[in-house]
Amino acid sequence: MTCYGRFTGNKWICDDYVRDRWDEIVDATVSHLGLTVSAVLLGIVLALPLALLARRSPRLEAAVLGVASGIYTIPSLALLPLLVPFTGLTATTVVIGLALYCLTILVRAFLDGLRAVPDDVKESAIGLGYGRARLLTRIELPLALPVVLAGVRVATVSTVALATVGTIVAHGGLGDLINHGRLTDFKAELLTASVLCVMIALFLDGLLLALQHVLTPWARTRGLEVSR
Repeated sequence: MTCYGRFTGNKWICDDYVRDRWDEIVDATVSHLGLTVSAVLLGIVLALPLALLARRSPRLEAAVLGVASGIYTIPSLALLPLLVPFTGLTATTVVIGLALYCLTILVRAFLDGLRAVPDDVKESAIGLGYGRARLLTRIELPLALPVVLAGVRVATVSTVALATVGTIVAHGGLGDLINHGRLTDFKAELLTASVLCVMIALFLDGLLLALQHVLTPWARTRGLEVSR
């Protein structure tokens, strides 16, 4: 007798469901993780050049941030169907849609991070012969990392939640299980998928926090000096 059969109950916590549908749950979890990571990486790739463009002038900044914020206001249930004619009912549709939603957070993170680099540091580097590209890659981006990674953490956690909406094009990862559990009033499926979404968000946030800890040792030193 199981704890999720039609005649044996419909419990929120059900080990039998997890055991019997293990492969399906793992596939959905891996798919959800892949959608999230792909979307955030694409968002980073798009956000950096947009931030560099935006910092050239206040007018360009207003235009770039206005477009990014405008995209964010489009409901996900409307944005994904708008992409379908171009990308079809594929995971690519979900990744592009989620990446566009990341822009409003990531562009601001890159802008704030680059502006946090002290002017005297940049002037010293220029005085040592650093060109624009070398100044950006060797000085500005490394020093902007704490602010940028803070933005990436926020974008990643929000993307984990938004990825569930991909179920409207049949690529929602755990969102597919949540939607099926909701439609069939299958409590164990609904709760299991929801808990896994939270666990993925906590896992990725912890991973990014550890990455920030490793990549920005000077930020820790500065924090200790301030606390003394």
